[in-house]
Amino acid sequence: MDSVDAVVIGAGVLGLACGRALALLGLETLVLERERAIGQGVSGRNSEVIHAGLYYPPGSLKARLCRQGRDQLYALCASHGVAHQRCGKLVVATDDDQLAGLRELQARAEANGVDDLRWLSGAEAQALEPQLRCCAALLSPSTGIVDSHGLMLALQGDLERAGGQLALQTRVLSIAEDQGQGQVLRMTTTEGSEMLLAARHIVNATGLGAPALAAASPSRALAPRAWFSKGSYFALAGRAPFSRLIYPLPQDAWLGVHLTLDLAGQARFGPDAQWLPEIENESQLDYGVDPTRAEGFYADVRRYWPGLPDGALQPAYSGVRPKIKGPHEAAPDFLIQGPSTHGVPGLVHLLGIESPGLTSSLAVADATLAMLGLTSGHC
Repeated sequence: MDSVDAVVIGAGVLGLACGRALALLGLETLVLERERAIGQGVSGRNSEVIHAGLYYPPGSLKARLCRQGRDQLYALCASHGVAHQRCGKLVVATDDDQLAGLRELQARAEANGVDDLRWLSGAEAQALEPQLRCCAALLSPSTGIVDSHGLMLALQGDLERAGGQLALQTRVLSIAEDQGQGQVLRMTTTEGSEMLLAARHIVNATGLGAPALAAASPSRALAPRAWFSKGSYFALAGRAPFSRLIYPLPQDAWLGVHLTLDLAGQARFGPDAQWLPEIENESQLDYGVDPTRAEGFYADVRRYWPGLPDGALQPAYSGVRPKIKGPHEAAPDFLIQGPSTHGVPGLVHLLGIESPGLTSSLAVADATLAMLGLTSGHC
């Protein structure tokens, strides 16, 4: 049976960040991906926003890793030529009843170490974005956007330059403990042939499939249930009259139907939140966008942009959030299960890593190394 130092399962942004970090330590590292290309899951179906760290409970993993990862991500984009823009964001209160909530958000952000927020009156916000309607807003200059695929290609490049390898169209079926060689992965290729591979360090970074793989590992007793929440996006026909991202006041884990921009300046709205309790595994997911959902988008967007024209929204794409709590439960923190949690040496599961997972990816990789008892001298 073949063996390597480290295996990362999943070639989204988290898996590639972890693979890169392991390879930069000089470990023989293999990143496995069941699809034909990198970034085909959660990483390729999101808003591509670099978050500043406003929303998350102080002291949580989300708060700490978002703030740390944001700075690391901007630095990597600059050093590797990854397209990005620090365009800024306005979080808006659209009526007086939301002003207290906006103040609470400001206090939470400051507790998280976000020190560049500015409180704006409605008039000050409208001076920046004349088409905006709001009572007050928080300006977050550190929020930005990034070419997520370009970021993943940069991570893959670092992985391979450090001697790591990427294997596509390879599905991991289960993980078993082998006292002599660490963990053993049972894999299958698209041709249907099965293989075994041993590794001292294994990282489960399979996104939507992470709970199922955790349940097929030696730490199965601690594997959470997977829940799925679909978010649809609609694109704006024509050019948007905004130069910054516009977010409504958040609702629990959902940040509301917000306006984001791509690097060409085109606007898209979303995601909304559609729980899929009938879905038991990711193979049942349908990523099609229902055009009738636009009706709710018009109502939500017009609270902060009354001038949104009729017929201006067109179905764009959808994504699914890798939830580990149900629709009536409080939004959980990131769940990173390592040997100190489950007692299995060399095994880490990345579970429920939804937003701000893209922003936090490099910091999540560092946290994973720490759980494996490894240290990183690289960002």
